[in-house]
Amino acid sequence: MSVPVSVWAPAAGEVVLHLPAAGTTAPMVAGEGGWWHSPEPLAPGTDYAYALDGGAVLPDPRSPWQPHGVHGPSRTFDTGAHEWADAGWAGRSVLGAVVYELHVGTFTAAGTLDAAVDRLDHLAALGVDMVELMPVAAFPGSAGWGYDGVALYAVHDVYGGPAALQRFVDAAHARGIAVCLDVVYNHLGPSGNYLGAYGPYFTDAHETPWGSAVNLDGADSAEVRAFIIDNALRWLREFHLDALRLDAVHALIDDSPTHILAELSDAVAALEGEVGRPLSLIAESDLNDAVMVTPTAEGGLGMTAQWADDLHHALHATVTGERHGYYVDFGPAEVLAKALTDVFVHDGTFSTFRDQVWGAPVPPDVDGRRFVVFAQDHDQVGNRALGDRPSRVLAPGQLAISAAVVLLGPGTPMLFMGEEWGATTPFQYFTDHSEAELARSVSEGRRREFGTHGWAELYGRDIEVPDPQAPQTLAASRLDWDEPARPDNARLLRFCTDLVRLRHTEADIASGDRSATAVRVADDGTWLVLTRGAIDVVLNLAQTPARVPLEGVGEVLLEWEPVRGTDGPDGTWADVPGHGVAVLRRS
Repeated sequence: MSVPVSVWAPAAGEVVLHLPAAGTTAPMVAGEGGWWHSPEPLAPGTDYAYALDGGAVLPDPRSPWQPHGVHGPSRTFDTGAHEWADAGWAGRSVLGAVVYELHVGTFTAAGTLDAAVDRLDHLAALGVDMVELMPVAAFPGSAGWGYDGVALYAVHDVYGGPAALQRFVDAAHARGIAVCLDVVYNHLGPSGNYLGAYGPYFTDAHETPWGSAVNLDGADSAEVRAFIIDNALRWLREFHLDALRLDAVHALIDDSPTHILAELSDAVAALEGEVGRPLSLIAESDLNDAVMVTPTAEGGLGMTAQWADDLHHALHATVTGERHGYYVDFGPAEVLAKALTDVFVHDGTFSTFRDQVWGAPVPPDVDGRRFVVFAQDHDQVGNRALGDRPSRVLAPGQLAISAAVVLLGPGTPMLFMGEEWGATTPFQYFTDHSEAELARSVSEGRRREFGTHGWAELYGRDIEVPDPQAPQTLAASRLDWDEPARPDNARLLRFCTDLVRLRHTEADIASGDRSATAVRVADDGTWLVLTRGAIDVVLNLAQTPARVPLEGVGEVLLEWEPVRGTDGPDGTWADVPGHGVAVLRRS
């Protein structure tokens, strides 16, 4: 089926279509609102590009495919050509789902979407409900995290291109697994970003950590907003995706009467009604404010869920003892208890790291499943100096504790690839920039970034920050699929699988009712009991055995090490081994 191509270039006096394979050009036809249209539709698989007012030949801002890299011509793609096999797929909301974040390039040795399909049976056996792909929008070079993407409508060719994403989604749905895609609308990468040549996509009226902000509220911003909303709807409709994770939405600065997130939320809700299956939006927000997940009809931004970093910080600081950087306000078990019950640790309280009061309380009636929680993710692992995982320093029992907190708490749990077996491979920051100056800047910037953070003191030795441009940095970050069969790793994998099973089968654990969640902490902080309805999750945070008082022992649903429960005249308690976990149903 031939594909018409169009481009928005409101200030251009002339736009010429270039067809490099044929060696021909044709003038585009001017339309309304600054749009230009091809005189004839193009066949699928046709390479094309544009030149504005006799300038350089540039790729299409809405290119579906960049097989020649982000600086080369675009290629047409017929999204309707795929014969979908998921007609029976009813969809899956993110609320309460067991989410699994993965990076396509390091999830397998081949680093492609088709290779990732071969590991979907592992995820299905684990009980994963939703896979979250780190960004696949085309970015410079062959390797990277994807947060410097510049062709937001294209699927990175090294991963297999757009057809491979359709195959992956179809294969996941066949196994009962929903698919979420991480999308980045708050900035574009520095290499291959040609949007500014076409129109006012950026504005100096606002600043972000990446420079000029996306133009969401200035002159001609209506088409910029449409660029974002059309992109989101395209992934959900034409690629059958179930959810989108929106990167760093606090950097989407918008003073319009209707915030872009609220507009997007309403548009996705309308599409949800059209396709007849749940569609979710998940916001990464640093604001610690439940307005993010408040319905638009109530004045909120309407996101289905948002990432909640505070549980990660509290859990990581508790089990590792780290207190540097933003962990300075975290660590005691009481802080972990607050994160489990109140969602945000900083909820209108003073943040030492930010040096200001931060956040707002979460209303008690807000469903806990609105908050995605985790013990690891790409940021919290990859933005450490060595990209090392908690498995570098934690005992197997401490990894079991972390998994239990995330998978049995009231939030929507997320695992980071390999976490389920205690992967020891790091996840480091890697890039593949061909421009020598940019490559040098990235490498030197990474070294400077970690030069003053006290990492040598933390690691107990001088460290060499991995060079993002070095091939071995990418190679070291690939998962080792031999690990899950090793005894300690296999044991943790079985335990995580059992935790997921409890989440799927026990209504008290699956519930997001925060009023039915309570936490008791030992006076000395050595143990913690998380109560979810009639179920107690007993965690011994210490290395030595602990006697934990309980209201009733009842049935043991799961334990990391054997736990002995006793009913006596002085009360009921459980004797829990060091770094032990026990999940008990009260009698």
